[in-house]
Order: sequence, then C-alpha cells, then structure tokens
Amino acid sequence: MDYFFPLALLLVFFFFIILPPINRSKNEKKFASSLKRGTRVITKSGMYGKVFEINDKDDSCIIETQAGKIKFDRQAISMDLTQKLNKPKA
Repeated sequence: MDYFFPLALLLVFFFFIILPPINRSKNEKKFASSLKRGTRVITKSGMYGKVFEINDKDDSCIIETQAGKIKFDRQAISMDLTQKLNKPKA
C-alpha cells in the first residue's frame, strides 16, 4: 500500500507528460509521408503554397508559392489546407 501513491504518480506522469509528444511525433511523420503533389500546405515558418514535387531520396519537397519554388524538408510542413480551402462557406 505504501507504493500506491508513487506508482499512481508515475502513471499520471507517463500519460500526461511522455505519451502526448510520442503520439504527436507519430502523427507528424504519418502526415509528412502522406503528402501528395498538388496539396495546398502551410509550413511551420508560415509560408503558404502548393506541393510541386516530392523527393523521397532526401525526404524533401518543393513548394510552389506566388514568388516561386522553394525546397523544404518534409518535416517543415505544418498542415494541409486543401480541405479547409475547399470547405463550402455557410
């Protein structure tokens, strides 16, 4: 019974401190690997554009913006804007 509180504290620490970053990392890797050509995206630095080319050799992609084309690491892509932009206005 003396070990109940430390064990419960350890479980709470695991579920609230350790597990969320692990899940977030898995979701980011899954998103980066599912990128397709033509997907409208925003980078972590705030640049909007469309995926022009994907290079699997060095895990990068080329984003087409109004100013031109820029090469980014796939992990630098923050979110997919395609569904958000295609959503009908209410």
